[in-house]
Amino acid sequence: MMLALAVLLLWQPPDELIRSATVSISALKSNATQKTEPTAQTAGSDRLRLGVLLEPEGENRVAIVPNSVTKLGKTGFEVVIESGAGVASNYSDAQYESKGAKVTSREEAMATDILVTIHLPDASSMSSGQIIACVADPFRHPERVRQCMEHGITLLSMDMIPRRLSRAQSMDVNSSQDNLAGYKAVLMGADHISKAIPMMTTSAGTVKPAKFVIMGSGVAGLQAIATAKRLGAIVYASDVRKSAAEQIESVGGRFIEVEGMDDFEDESGYAKPLTPEFIQKVNDTVCEVAKDADVIVTTARIFGRPAPITVPAEAVASFKDGAVIVDMNADVGGNCELTVAGQTVIEHGVTIVGIENLAGTIASTASMLYSNNLTNFVTSIVKEGELVINFDDDVLVGAPEGSDFHVPGMGGVLICYEGVMSVKQSRLEGVVG
Repeated sequence: MMLALAVLLLWQPPDELIRSATVSISALKSNATQKTEPTAQTAGSDRLRLGVLLEPEGENRVAIVPNSVTKLGKTGFEVVIESGAGVASNYSDAQYESKGAKVTSREEAMATDILVTIHLPDASSMSSGQIIACVADPFRHPERVRQCMEHGITLLSMDMIPRRLSRAQSMDVNSSQDNLAGYKAVLMGADHISKAIPMMTTSAGTVKPAKFVIMGSGVAGLQAIATAKRLGAIVYASDVRKSAAEQIESVGGRFIEVEGMDDFEDESGYAKPLTPEFIQKVNDTVCEVAKDADVIVTTARIFGRPAPITVPAEAVASFKDGAVIVDMNADVGGNCELTVAGQTVIEHGVTIVGIENLAGTIASTASMLYSNNLTNFVTSIVKEGELVINFDDDVLVGAPEGSDFHVPGMGGVLICYEGVMSVKQSRLEGVVG
């Protein structure tokens, strides 16, 4: 069997950080293979096997699309995909087979060397020592991490990617999916208002352009600004980072400045939690600008925490009748105090859209970008036909101390290796317990 998972061990015993020679898991498995029959994971193949699953109900995306199968195959993978996994995003089983993937049962797709998914499946359905790359959202769902640890799983959570590393940018699932979500949020807002968006001069009169207010200018916010501008709207935008003003203006927005504003950004590139007083000041300023807006898109998301309230109930009551709020963070509590997750409701004459998983509503494109991210990542950890978990890899464990990109207590995408928490994830360890 040529399959081997090469590991630069970080710990020996598990709670001690060490450096040691590369160890091949094929050698570690030798005793077991002498005692047991080959499993579906290894039988009849000397290639690395990568499994792709049908995602849970309500998720239309798929982790790997047919066009990625070719690149993965050239790297040494046999792609094993659960039948029907790509149907909801318009990728048929036949398309996968035409690219060389094996379409099979869920059981066989699960019994592979590495699973690539969007959502983390039940850890009890995986094998000890198995690797999974997915979006685990570990700070909000520490129980998922505990389950992986209990079952000896190696968990690679792609939402933990050190996004400031240039090498990590092609693997950044947060950016690729947020970008699409910002685009779709504007389209949803446009769909719910009862007026045209661009200025029009006609023989019957002039139509004034719609006014959009975008709260937050991260990846999602900037795409929302650009999309609204392309539709012909007048766009105002805010952010807690004063440095964002130039970015907002570069895509056609008008920056809403708040007195006393500074760069409220942490070492990871995410917005910091703000004091209640400053949050109130921002809310008051931005909501005043939004009083006569046609569409308000909220994008404020704090890494690993509930979404901050940026549109309180009293602000909604002050907005004009027929206005639309698209809350991009309904899945983590919502930015609007009156948002109902998964629903579109009307309060005080204002429509509030709380659709979760906006990227999933553009499943084909979202899947393609996610697949590119994961393919770039997975192929980066293959060395000479073996999967290598290298504990000197900044993408896996975060930048080292002394680096401009080092974030104390935060590792990279490696959450736990064979059930043992990465020593670089001290912040997460405090949450997981």
